[in-house]
Amino acid sequence: MTMEAAHEMYAALDVTGLSALEVAVLALFVALFGWIAFSFTSVVGGCLSLLSGVGRLDNDPEQGRPRLSGRTALLLPTHNESPARVMAALQAIYESLQSLDVGDHFHFFILSDTTDPDIWLAEEAAFLALRDRTGTHERIFYRHRAKNSERKAGNIAEWVRRFGGAYPQMMVLDADSLMTGELICRLSGAMERHDDIGLIQTLPTIVNGSTLFARAQQFAGRVYGPFIAQGIAWWCGAEGNYWGHNAIIRTQAFADAAGLPVLRGRKPFGGHIMSHDFVEAALLRSAGWAVHFLPYLEGSYEEGPPSPIDVAIRDRRWCQGNLQHVAVLPRRGLHWVSRLHLLMGIGSYITSPLWLLFLVCGILLSLQARFIRPEYFSSGRSLFPDWPQVDPVRAQWVFIGTMGVLLAPKVLGYFVVLTNGPMRRGCGGALRTLASVVIETLITGLLAPVAMLSQSIDVVAILLGRDSGWVAQRRNGGGIGLREMLRSYARHTVFGLVFAAAAYVVSPSLLLWMLPVVLGLSLAIPLAALTAHRGPGLVLRNLGLLRTPEEHHPPAIVLRTNELHQTLLEDHAPTALARLFGDPRLLLAHRAMLPPARGRLDPIDPTFVVGLARLDQAQNVSEAQASLSVRELAAVLNDSAALDRLRLLASDGPSV
Repeated sequence: MTMEAAHEMYAALDVTGLSALEVAVLALFVALFGWIAFSFTSVVGGCLSLLSGVGRLDNDPEQGRPRLSGRTALLLPTHNESPARVMAALQAIYESLQSLDVGDHFHFFILSDTTDPDIWLAEEAAFLALRDRTGTHERIFYRHRAKNSERKAGNIAEWVRRFGGAYPQMMVLDADSLMTGELICRLSGAMERHDDIGLIQTLPTIVNGSTLFARAQQFAGRVYGPFIAQGIAWWCGAEGNYWGHNAIIRTQAFADAAGLPVLRGRKPFGGHIMSHDFVEAALLRSAGWAVHFLPYLEGSYEEGPPSPIDVAIRDRRWCQGNLQHVAVLPRRGLHWVSRLHLLMGIGSYITSPLWLLFLVCGILLSLQARFIRPEYFSSGRSLFPDWPQVDPVRAQWVFIGTMGVLLAPKVLGYFVVLTNGPMRRGCGGALRTLASVVIETLITGLLAPVAMLSQSIDVVAILLGRDSGWVAQRRNGGGIGLREMLRSYARHTVFGLVFAAAAYVVSPSLLLWMLPVVLGLSLAIPLAALTAHRGPGLVLRNLGLLRTPEEHHPPAIVLRTNELHQTLLEDHAPTALARLFGDPRLLLAHRAMLPPARGRLDPIDPTFVVGLARLDQAQNVSEAQASLSVRELAAVLNDSAALDRLRLLASDGPSV
């Protein structure tokens, strides 16, 4: 496909020879078309696989609830997330397993890397309340790390070193993950029966979307996602990938093979690997363990970002993590398919600046043809003039073919929905599904150039050495402030207006061709504001548009989680210290969970030392809290001696 497209593009440009700009346009086009052609063939493979029944759940010979013999640890790493959301999900999963009478085979671990003291103390209180509600004190555990070394990967690795030997397999969740008891049992049983498998990744279905953006993503993931995922599973086989959550892992295999290397150099390319999951899957496979992706398994759920800004924040971190994989690619012993997964992760971000360069070169080529007087006769001897031009008819067909390859997954997705009665009815019927596909295409089409420019800016910033940091994901919709919108998308608007002016100067017809890109960039601020609000999303839901089967008939575990979440949201405490010193049981539990006292030879922590100094100067706990920064308060709350000083201040002076 790429060779044919390259030939047609070359023929369109090379009427009488290629200029330097035309060479650049051709090279960029070939690289970008190869990227979308690869995705297209994967989609076609997945579509044929689904239609033929290969990989369907009803054809799976291992369906049914297996008998379990070992124990599985369910790990939920959390970083400054809502404790109500985390505990609601864990309780719903716990109840689902209990209903199957298999609860004794599963232990839950809440692995906190939270740095906000208010959230940290709320987590501990919510953990104690969860144990009380479930009546289970020997199967639900909580651990808080004072130092968040290596981020999520380090959080999991620390658990493996301390506790992993007691559990043959571990299931990694995320703060918004949900998995039914039936699916968890199936995965655990599969790991017990197949001792060559190191990891099984599921395909989470997006649920609970309320904003227009979230519901569009939810619809796209449900309609196009299954056969896109099936296409990936179709060609990768036992060399599958890992997405960091909603997957089960053989603990011994992970401990032996998946230790992450520390990359040479400074951030953002050096140091600890941020996007760890791809690398961990590659290391497992290189050690001989099979890594499977089973997208047809039902009962795996997650939530999506509520707005384009939240996707951009997450993408900034993922972009840096995936670009780090350039240093992992040369590692000896990796399977070639694992290298392909790493290249795909890199390409998902590198292609954005390539698209941007392609558009800019195209505009410059048009401006050159419009304003720079051509040299019809070169300095050498020639009988014929050199007419610089592009074959417009052939170029038009190249454009149509490229757009066809880009839009084919949506057409195939709609066709697959039509062939599946329950799915078709769950999406609102044939006509409503068609209207939803059109709406989703318009939304994503307008936001695509915005994402392209955002990712291009991210790539440049990372190449200049700027670290992305670690920001907790915002999971609730409801609108974003104007100041944040302007800060995020003012550059996009200016770029879009300049782009539109350049296209109009060449020709009004060129501006019409460029309208999707120009509109998306010029209207980035109102588009982001509109799609980040619940109102438009709820209107479309009431009309039966952008609907998914899980929205029409929510799974029981999703309903239970939402019910628990609303109940737990009623718990409010003003500050960490008010919560801690207002609840003797929490204070006792917090002290019991603290790490051992600092030794004389332990490294000095400047933040902790400053926090102690401020405590010594405070007259009461209110004054102490006012003087301590968030990091200093977290440091003193993590030390038993400092906690005693705080407790003394609380008893001597006014309460918080």
